[in-house]
Amino acid sequence: MDATQAGDNSASDERAMSHMSPMEKAAYRTMQQRRYTTHRVKVQKSGLDFAHAWSVIGIFTIMSVAAIYTASAVLMPLTLAIVVGLILGLAADKLGNLGIPPMMTAFILSSLFAGLLLFVGSALAAPLSDLASRGPAMIEQAVDQLIPRLERISWLKRPLEAMTSGPVSPEAMLENSGAVLSTVAGGITPALVQTLIFFGGLMLFLGSRLSLRKALIIGFKDRARRLAAIRTLNSIERALGFYFATAIVLYAASALVAATAAMVGGLGNALLWGLFAFLASFVPFLGITLITLSMAVAGLLVHDSILIGLLPAIVYFTVHGVIENLVTPAVMGRRLEINSFMVFVAIVFWTWMWGAIGAMLAVPLLLIVITIANELLPQTKLQPKLPG
Repeated sequence: MDATQAGDNSASDERAMSHMSPMEKAAYRTMQQRRYTTHRVKVQKSGLDFAHAWSVIGIFTIMSVAAIYTASAVLMPLTLAIVVGLILGLAADKLGNLGIPPMMTAFILSSLFAGLLLFVGSALAAPLSDLASRGPAMIEQAVDQLIPRLERISWLKRPLEAMTSGPVSPEAMLENSGAVLSTVAGGITPALVQTLIFFGGLMLFLGSRLSLRKALIIGFKDRARRLAAIRTLNSIERALGFYFATAIVLYAASALVAATAAMVGGLGNALLWGLFAFLASFVPFLGITLITLSMAVAGLLVHDSILIGLLPAIVYFTVHGVIENLVTPAVMGRRLEINSFMVFVAIVFWTWMWGAIGAMLAVPLLLIVITIANELLPQTKLQPKLPG
């Protein structure tokens, strides 16, 4: 009922009770309360109703995935900027406590991050250029040395025959190298645009991070939900900061081992091996597999002995396995624990969606989802184990 009807009913009730005794007034009020009380009616839902509800959820999920995939050129750099901004949130708070304005803090942190990337890029420019110039010769050398060794294995003869002739043969690959280079060159412009989107999003996110937090918290009406939002945001920043701070130290040690193994094993470009090992370590399972296979192939190209050629890959795989399965759980403890299968599915999904950047974002995004679930649903806390 509206306010006018409520006022009329109240006036009529007062007139009706003016000539009643106290007991009659109490009975009348009870009757009126029962009259205006809304009773919930339990509706029995059929299986068709549940199927309809789940079909709506399924259609929404499919459309959301399609939208994320279609808008990857914009969403990928923005998501990366938000994740990096959340990681740098603790550093931004430290600078803010020193009295530095938010936009100045955002400019300082964004500039430091960009300077770090430029330093790494300039340090690797010469090795990558040398590697690109020697690429065709290295492919021919790899084929000449590996094919005779692999031909000794009987069940590999047919696949090797297919590799040495046809569209995947070394000659065909060298002939098509120009098309590959043109394709890579065509992707430079979108990459530059995405880089600008990333740094612009990172700076603006760091500069407006506190106001965004405040707007999100105030968006909830009651105090309990606002406190839950504060706890969730703080937990996300702590989880990401703790994970990446620990991972950087541990993966840097793994990269040092890879660089040392490459240098001692005569693989060349130890700095390049170390950087690739460091970056690949942030992609669980797939990263260590890629680096180990690459070191094994490079070792077999350099050395005639199979054992000596595989030794750098064996050393790196062993040390990284110890760091991943013993050191990382001991350092992180039960604070950051995610099921290994969930990590693998997340990596496969985001690699399919956004490529290499998606693979590196898989674990941070999964950490964010798990942290939100743990804070909003504490009775069903997810506590699986996080691989390194």
